[in-house]
Order: sequence, then structure tokens, then C-alpha cells
Amino acid sequence: MNDASQFTLYSGGHRGAEAEFGRLAEQYGIKEINFSFEGHKPERQNGIRVLAADELKKGDVSMDIVSTRMGRSFSKVDKIRKVIQSIFHMVNNGYQIFVVGWILPDNTVKGGTGWGVELGKLFNRPLFVYEQDRKGWFSWVDNGWHKVTPVITHKNFAGTGTRNLTEDAKTALADLFERSFT
Repeated sequence: MNDASQFTLYSGGHRGAEAEFGRLAEQYGIKEINFSFEGHKPERQNGIRVLAADELKKGDVSMDIVSTRMGRSFSKVDKIRKVIQSIFHMVNNGYQIFVVGWILPDNTVKGGTGWGVELGKLFNRPLFVYEQDRKGWFSWVDNGWHKVTPVITHKNFAGTGTRNLTEDAKTALADLFERSFT
């Protein structure tokens, strides 16, 4: 059994998946760090870490690269850039990456959440996505998604995902934490 007090969740505290990761971390006594930026209002305030402009820049990447890697373009470039920069900090600090969303036919994940998945792939991190339509966990292994039953094993892990969390996904997250910490 893992000693939950020795673990840290890196997230963003946004409504939906990130807030649920945070509630579960709090329930299990896991340290929570939520990256944010000026002008952003996350749902969770626990462990809030507002990134200064110079810190955000560490996660800066050309929006052309993001668009190409994810096969789509983004509107509201200024706001999405800050979100993408803060996602870098989550993934850079978390060794295992846990995501809730939808895997698309091109093997990316829908929305801004998908950038965290792409960074996880680029950083060669253990990467797990709870796919809400298929109601199961998948891991990126050998350039493909494979059905798995993940466990949080690394002391520094990231949790991110959709704002539109289903009840099945909430149950899957609760089961993940129970499997990992009881």
C-alpha cells in the first residue's frame, strides 16, 4: 500500500476532471499543487500556485506546433496559450500523467486536455486516459492506446482532463485512488 501523504498531485484546479482529482487528493491526504495564472479563476484553491509571466514562458511553444501536433487550430490564442503553458508545468512536474477525456481517431485527445497528453508522449511519461465514451482506461504504449487498469505508483503525478466529467469518469477516478491508496 502506498503512503498517500508522500504523494503530490499536480493539476490546474479547473472545473470537472481537475477539480475531481483535487477532491480525491484531499480525501486521501495527498499534497495538491494547482498551477494557475493571473486572471484565471480555478474551482479548487488548495495548493494554488500562480505562475508569473516568466514561469509561464518556460512552457511556451509555438501555437503552430501545438496545432500541427494535435491536428487542429485553436481560437482565443492568448488565453489558450496561457492554458497550454500551465499544462506544461503539470506534466513537467508529474511523472505519471492521468487524463479524463475522449481519444480521437488520430490518437490525440479532444480539446486543450490533448496538449497534456501530447506532452506526456513527448516526455515519454507513463500516460493514462480514461476514455469517457468507451468507459475504460487506456495507456499509450508502443505508439498506440491499450486498455489497462492503472495504479498511481509515482510520488509526483499529474491529473487533468475535460470540464465535462461523466458520472462513470468520477467513479473511475475514485476507483483509481482506492486501488492506489488502500
